[in-house]
Amino acid sequence: MIRLASGLSYLDLNFVGVPGVIASAVLHAAGGAAIIDPGPSSTLPALRAGLEQAGIGPSDIRAIVLTHIHLDHAGATGTLVRENPSLRVYVHEKGAPHMIDPSKLIASATRLWGDDMDRLWGEMRPVPADNLVVLKGGERIEAGGRDLEVAYTPGHASHHVSYFSRDAGIAFVGDTAGVRLQVGRYVMPPTPPPDIDLEAWRDSLARLQAWRPETLFLTHFGPFAPVAVHLTELADHLELTSGLAKASLTRPGSDEDREAWFTEEIRRELRRQVSVAEAEAYEVAGRFDLSWRGLARYWRKKSN
Repeated sequence: MIRLASGLSYLDLNFVGVPGVIASAVLHAAGGAAIIDPGPSSTLPALRAGLEQAGIGPSDIRAIVLTHIHLDHAGATGTLVRENPSLRVYVHEKGAPHMIDPSKLIASATRLWGDDMDRLWGEMRPVPADNLVVLKGGERIEAGGRDLEVAYTPGHASHHVSYFSRDAGIAFVGDTAGVRLQVGRYVMPPTPPPDIDLEAWRDSLARLQAWRPETLFLTHFGPFAPVAVHLTELADHLELTSGLAKASLTRPGSDEDREAWFTEEIRRELRRQVSVAEAEAYEVAGRFDLSWRGLARYWRKKSN
């Protein structure tokens, strides 16, 4: 594990064999540990190995703290609860029903990922309702020996929350603060369907800034500072990508043509900023065609 602060570390889950794509934060104290975003079931071997090397066994984990329920963040939760039935799982109220019965979530993901579902994500097991601690935003919780403030931060997902450890100065922000795979590199807004909301996202960024954190912890990937610079870059790139998606809808041809144009424009933008290998890693973290679909859906709903 990589140390963030006393009692705070994170693990690289080595998603599909690619380092630096999915990170799980681990809060650990004498009373037990908590995991923020345990990742998909496909990366459980890496999660378990990292915890074991740090001397943390399954029975030492007291809580799973979810920013949101997408498979790359929450997919392993049900399996971990099955192994340790005393686990508390913190999740937003809009995501809670899908943790209890993930069938609709799995069906939606299968429409996007098809035959790659098992290879990428593995199994997603249900979580018993009694294990859930349902959040609205505005709460304070204790997990892994830390007091965490909770904020509702939709935009990427309607069920997204973020957590702030004020004493450490670290905000755990899931996907609300974007994807940034290398220190000092490009901040990419992930915009998959079905519930991208640009206005809500801008409000959520203001909510994160109001915490005045010293560091943002991104699930994709790791800690970043200075915070104000990062959030400004994300807001700028959100305007860029959403503008490209809006422009694509005025182009002739099919949606497949528009999606392909958008994807190539994003690749071109990335390759101006990072190496080819790094640009490819961003596509592992979040497919650009899916980003087009989320933004296209948003703009079409706005025009109706």
